[in-house]
Amino acid sequence: MTVVETDRIEMADSSDERTLDMMFEWLEPTPEGFKVEIVEGNIYMSPQRDIHWRIILALIRQLLSRYGEEQLTSDVRFDFPGRLNGLAPDVVALAEDAAHDAKGRYRYQDIEFVAEVISKDTAANDYGPKKATYATAGVPVYVIADPYTGTWHLHTLPKDDEYRSVLSLDFGTPIDLTDTVVGLTLRTDTFPRD
Repeated sequence: MTVVETDRIEMADSSDERTLDMMFEWLEPTPEGFKVEIVEGNIYMSPQRDIHWRIILALIRQLLSRYGEEQLTSDVRFDFPGRLNGLAPDVVALAEDAAHDAKGRYRYQDIEFVAEVISKDTAANDYGPKKATYATAGVPVYVIADPYTGTWHLHTLPKDDEYRSVLSLDFGTPIDLTDTVVGLTLRTDTFPRD
């Protein structure tokens, strides 16, 4: 009887709870040309397209006037608050003093700017749970570029799981970030449409 009780205690103490690290390990190796994210415990794998990359590159080139290369990332995993949110934003600008954590990753607390370029299959994530996650994490500036509608959406003033300020305009209209931590204006006239 004692052995049975000990086994029950050990079983109760062990956890089969999924972790982000475990889930990403299951997905290795990721097929070339695909981006993998875990949003609220759900795995999304989407192909990267040329239009997508051209918008990302246009953003990174402009952000280089304010941020050093070591402060900019693309498609790099960040673990965000909430249930199993391992996101790889299209563009991230980090604070000057950002450093890697014990696992060799940047901390979401050091993010000053995030941009996502919409893909058809995962658009609902960018407009929904990822936006809520970025707001919850306190990311001060979140930009969505949507090549299907030819619009961009600027989200600022995060509070709880939403952004209090949202501005949506067409490609071609500059994104004025001069009153934010980013401190510059991004041109959108070269953003391709799909």
